[in-house]
Amino acid sequence: MLKGLVTAIHVLIALSLIATVLLQSGKSAGLSGAIAGGAETLFGGKKKGLDEKLGRLTAFIAIAFAITSMVLVVWK
Repeated sequence: MLKGLVTAIHVLIALSLIATVLLQSGKSAGLSGAIAGGAETLFGGKKKGLDEKLGRLTAFIAIAFAITSMVLVVWK
């Protein structure tokens, strides 16, 4: 039962990681440009600040993903 819970958390972390990577702006400003543009007018923030926050969030989620991956591999 506990392994199923860890697996469910792992899947949620994987989806979160995909979402945060897609929200980051690349060279062509991709999906982040559409969302950050609305956030800029709503919150008055700068896009660069949003990208920095998304970068830190992505790193945190990637670490959580690696940890849950290792736990699932060891817990065979």
